[in-house]
Amino acid sequence: MQRVSIARRLGRRWTLVVAVVVVAVAAFVVYRLHGVFGSEDVTSTPSGTVNDIVPFNPKHVVMEVFGPPGTVATITYLDVDAQPQRADAVPLPWRYDTTTTQPAVFVNIQAQGNTDSIGCRIKIDDVIKDEKTVNTVNAYTSCLDKSG
Repeated sequence: MQRVSIARRLGRRWTLVVAVVVVAVAAFVVYRLHGVFGSEDVTSTPSGTVNDIVPFNPKHVVMEVFGPPGTVATITYLDVDAQPQRADAVPLPWRYDTTTTQPAVFVNIQAQGNTDSIGCRIKIDDVIKDEKTVNTVNAYTSCLDKSG
């Protein structure tokens, strides 16, 4: 009679026994796969080399605004970081000169003077990318280069 009681108890709990066996087999398989695929080996890059920034094709950027002697202008422009800048009541000639290592440069300049003539020029690496001169009342001009 003792046997029947044990058989009944195991009969009722067979799902628990199967679940324990499946979990044990799965754990063993995962352990062996870690060894097969080399997850135990730790690879890393040498410190410092990933974050080193090497200057790539530095560009010399020059923006100029020019006009007759005594001309005063209001100038707005995008610097080499594409941040808007403004300069009020600037005597001409005016010049923004910088060097950058960015792969591309987008520069833009607008100027309005108090005379009848004003001009602007954008040079990158001593090559004139855009140049305009305007002759009109309270002259306004703009230059743009997005090829950089």
